Amino acid sequence: MIHCEGLVKIYKTDELEVVALQGLNLTVEDGELMAIIGNSGSGKSTLLNTLGGLDRPSAGQVKVGPWDLLKITDEELVQYKRETVGFIWQNNARNLLPYLTALENVEMPMMLSGKVDRDYAKQLLEWVGLKERMHNKLHQLSGGEQQRVAIAISLSNRPKLLLADEPTGSVDTTTSDLIMGIFRRLNREIGITIVIVTHDMTLASKVDRVVAIRDGLTSTEFIKRNPNIGLEGGGDASQPAMKGLTGVHEAYVVVDRVGRLQVPKEFLTALGIKDKATMEFDGERIIITSPNLLGGNGND
Repeated sequence: MIHCEGLVKIYKTDELEVVALQGLNLTVEDGELMAIIGNSGSGKSTLLNTLGGLDRPSAGQVKVGPWDLLKITDEELVQYKRETVGFIWQNNARNLLPYLTALENVEMPMMLSGKVDRDYAKQLLEWVGLKERMHNKLHQLSGGEQQRVAIAISLSNRPKLLLADEPTGSVDTTTSDLIMGIFRRLNREIGITIVIVTHDMTLASKVDRVVAIRDGLTSTEFIKRNPNIGLEGGGDASQPAMKGLTGVHEAYVVVDRVGRLQVPKEFLTALGIKDKATMEFDGERIIITSPNLLGGNGND
């Protein structure tokens, strides 16, 4: 569904140039439910805006389904945003029109594309648990209910990809769990690909794959070894990059197209590796060690 290779995004003003993404690599399979984590300023929201067609990439490759977002025309971009991608913001007010009912809000994107389907709009609101609230105006809905309306809106034109930027950042824990349950159900029942950007490690533990972004680059992936294992503990908190992830996970480092490994900085720091490392291949594993200045082997 998504393939990014060497993706670069540069924001320029008259006096300033900011490299938000500096050669990011990412592949997302069709039908995945995954999360992208990273600190503020790491580039995760820039990536989501690029995938959503809100920002134009500066260089590299970025493809979503059949669309090449680096070469797409303005007319094609409108079609892409109408038909391929749905977007959910943390600030749900960006998705909603306050003077309309929940049902009318869901129908609005359909009206813009000329394909109003009231039965489908009602079905979407039922899916997100608002069957009895669909005729209420927004001021009659709680913040969590408004966020669920926003999820329904994002699905109104039957997108193949759903992008969510901190979708639970403004709701309580109970509502957050409810929203994640909706995402899991949608992913399982209609097969939509869902990418969630978050800094909440608890939320990240509830998806199938987690990709960490640092300084505009993908650095580490965490994948549940056994999807049947529960999420109530068992995570290895001794690994710095995995703190907060529950369940049983396996860590992956990203290999770029010229064979370079992007090893998380905290792993290198733990080994005392600064600017160079010793590497050997024993036939099955690549072993990275800290070089000993006296000529001996370091700690691996």
